[in-house]
Amino acid sequence: MLRSKERKLVSITNAELNTLLYRKMFAEQKRYRQRLLAMTPEEILRSAYEFTIKEDILLSLEYNDLSDKQCQAMLKSAHPLQDAFDAWEKHEGSHMAEVQSIIERCADTAIQNNHSKSYREER
Repeated sequence: MLRSKERKLVSITNAELNTLLYRKMFAEQKRYRQRLLAMTPEEILRSAYEFTIKEDILLSLEYNDLSDKQCQAMLKSAHPLQDAFDAWEKHEGSHMAEVQSIIERCADTAIQNNHSKSYREER
């Protein structure tokens, strides 16, 4: 049998569920930010990566909706934002490969710009 809080979650729309989840995670980030502001600059720098990834998670939720079941499952967590960050930390993605690719494209663009500049100067 569903508890009253669970029954309420079943009767609301997907958009409302996503909004509830976003607000809960936003509040969690706000509390994390407040804790950071009480730290020394060095401690804040050590936490900058976590803060940034959590901001990206929130940004993603602004533009992408989860299913009803996904929202309901995450809303049951006391710390859904931390849960998502922990999952990110365990994720083996291609972030560094993407960084390397961008560096290489930047270098290639610099080569082209330098080549074009040299060609114009020769004329």
